[in-house]
Amino acid sequence: MSTQVFQELQRRLAAAGVSYQVVTHAPVFTSEEAARVRGTPLGSGAKALLCKTGDHFTLLVLPADRKLDGKRVQRELGVKSLRFATKEELFALTGLAPGAVPPFGSLFNLPTCLDPALGEYAEINFNAGDHATSMKLAYADYVAFEKPRLIAASTPPT
Repeated sequence: MSTQVFQELQRRLAAAGVSYQVVTHAPVFTSEEAARVRGTPLGSGAKALLCKTGDHFTLLVLPADRKLDGKRVQRELGVKSLRFATKEELFALTGLAPGAVPPFGSLFNLPTCLDPALGEYAEINFNAGDHATSMKLAYADYVAFEKPRLIAASTPPT
């Protein structure tokens, strides 16, 4: 676990007066496993995807029950290319393993883009620095705190 990322996130949320809950659980490696151990709807999971958008990296956040719509993101951001970060790039930029990145690009000096479909849930859930620690907070608090750019970034669940 990156206790540094987890502690910094807790510090920032507390300083901003944002209420949250921490849930520790068995390690999970898929969104479906995470929803099951948390006892929460799959769609309330905030899936954080680090992508190279044009010449820059961006943290894209979407509901865990959806897939990234790359063409749509390219259009929304006005970039010609889009790809997922490699494991090495992800670690270099966040210090974390895939699946452990919380949906806060601000922690890593990265822009955050949020698919507003996540707002269908009053509370969001996400891994917070490792695969066995999750956080839950109100969607409205997340948006007010992180101030992400809202873009349609996903395809509806099937």
